[in-house]
Amino acid sequence: MKLRVGLLGGGSWGTTVASLVSRNAPIKIWARDSDTVRDINENHRNGKYLPDAHLPEALEATGDIGEAVSDADVLVMAIPSNNFRAVLEEAKSFLRPWVPVISLTKGLELSTGKRMTEVIEDVLPGHPVGVLTGPNLAREIMAGQAAASVISMEDEIIVKQLQQLFHSGLFRVYTNTDLLGCELGGVLKNIIAIAVGMGDGLGAGDNTRSALITRGLAEITRLGVAMGGRPETFAGLTGMGDMIATCTSPLSRNRHVGVELGKGRNIDEIIEEMLMVAEGVKSAPTVMALAKKYNVAMPIAEDVFEVTKGRRSAVRAYRGLIRASAGSEAEAG
Repeated sequence: MKLRVGLLGGGSWGTTVASLVSRNAPIKIWARDSDTVRDINENHRNGKYLPDAHLPEALEATGDIGEAVSDADVLVMAIPSNNFRAVLEEAKSFLRPWVPVISLTKGLELSTGKRMTEVIEDVLPGHPVGVLTGPNLAREIMAGQAAASVISMEDEIIVKQLQQLFHSGLFRVYTNTDLLGCELGGVLKNIIAIAVGMGDGLGAGDNTRSALITRGLAEITRLGVAMGGRPETFAGLTGMGDMIATCTSPLSRNRHVGVELGKGRNIDEIIEEMLMVAEGVKSAPTVMALAKKYNVAMPIAEDVFEVTKGRRSAVRAYRGLIRASAGSEAEAG
């Protein structure tokens, strides 16, 4: 018998993952927006978030969260971090015991500093938790371009079973049991992408971009390892791979925020006109709190935090990064 899947969240990435899974198993996607539900069911489109993509006819949508959750053998969460806990609480009464819950969200909860899998464990104790993460730009995948991702859980048996659920055609899915490292890589690279975007907005060149990505990777690796992640995880798809895609693609929301900041625009104006969430902006305060807690130097992330809070201009932040004294590459700074 095929596993039945419920997916909560009708944005671009949630819809993309639901489309991939629909080739392997029955899936029902829940969206709060009734127009999105109708568009998926009647037109096999999500015109709001993926206007150019045709969705599989097997993909069904619902506006009733109980309908999506009650029969699910696997629950997938594609909800932004600021609303993740609330939606999970809403779904809780419909979910059967021991059903695995997989997060697609690359953010941290602002009020607690917790990762999304920790939020799941808070709300749904006893349920196996995991993440699907990696260098995955929704529009490219929906256009049929090859991509790779990682399904990460601490349970090796369950993670191998779920690997086949998400693996589809040119979308290759690998496994990794370093849940903390995989999840943190997806969160932290968003902040570095804002920094790279600021450089692009200011007219910096390829050399500067390369240096920022490399030093940014060193920063997130330091924090990730200090928190308990494995160093090799950050050199893989969920660290380096995701960072390259998010820092260089014009489809990246976090890079877009950085580009606009580099042009001198106000953060509130930038966010207000965006249809989808840039998780790096929301996560920056929490990341800085973690850096302080674990005594890890993160100068690039700190500059991004200061700029997004309006306490420093992108020009000033960039000058600071360029003029910073350089020590050993293997050391912090």
